[in-house]
Amino acid sequence: MKRTFWITLLFAASLTAGAQVKTPAASTAGSVSTTVGLTDVKVAYYRPSAKGRKIFGTDATVLVPYGKIWRTGANQGTVVSFSDDVKVEGIAVPKGDYLLLTWPGATEWTVSLYKDVALGGNTGAYDKSKDAANFKVKASKLAEKVETLTIGIGDIAADNKSAKVQVAWENTSIKFTVTVDYDAQVMKSIEEAMKSSPNGNSYFQAAVYYLETGRDLNQALTWINEAAKANPDAFWVLHQKAKIQKALGDKKGATETANASLAKAKTAGNRDYQMMNEDLIKSIK
Repeated sequence: MKRTFWITLLFAASLTAGAQVKTPAASTAGSVSTTVGLTDVKVAYYRPSAKGRKIFGTDATVLVPYGKIWRTGANQGTVVSFSDDVKVEGIAVPKGDYLLLTWPGATEWTVSLYKDVALGGNTGAYDKSKDAANFKVKASKLAEKVETLTIGIGDIAADNKSAKVQVAWENTSIKFTVTVDYDAQVMKSIEEAMKSSPNGNSYFQAAVYYLETGRDLNQALTWINEAAKANPDAFWVLHQKAKIQKALGDKKGATETANASLAKAKTAGNRDYQMMNEDLIKSIK
């Protein structure tokens, strides 16, 4: 009898030790990342929801009072990461991980990228000397309510040199600009590729980069010719060659090359390059 009792007790204890009750988190984990230029930008955060509460303001009942430090999320706060050195709102910020701390206001927020990620949600221990960057941004009103705190990375510039991080909750939004500089990295990669065994793709990319950044166009033409030799049917290569010829002032050569690219694009059924070549030919005339 005693043996049966102890076996039953041990079995029950093992069930108790192994059983875990799982419930949804009050503030779900979220993340967003993108590549700006050659730099990875990531935001990891916890996403509280309004749940009928007033979020920002001066009332005693608001969740985030104006002028008070906020961890800009829930739990351990929000971490912003950069894989390379960047500039944030014009301030140089070394690569690494930073807490995103804010002081909301009706029309303007103060934003800090804080070096000591271990601070977490303990904002009472904030030390201004540990700011990697501290700046102000305008706050704007949203037409539609955002129920759950949402942080995004968007507005990527056409030259891929900047993007904006947006924080949106309730009816308020702020954005701040992250700027990258990838020129030195690209130029180094071109130099190394040309010293080793360049192929058609590396010739093509180097030529296009020289064209887009206003560098030695004669060198760009040499490289694009090598790329065309490696892939004679590549209408996209010929299109870039025509653009380089146009930039060099060779209207006749540019027109001939653009027409050749147009013909190959038609054969391949690529409407985008057909249209781009047609526009290029018109611009040459």
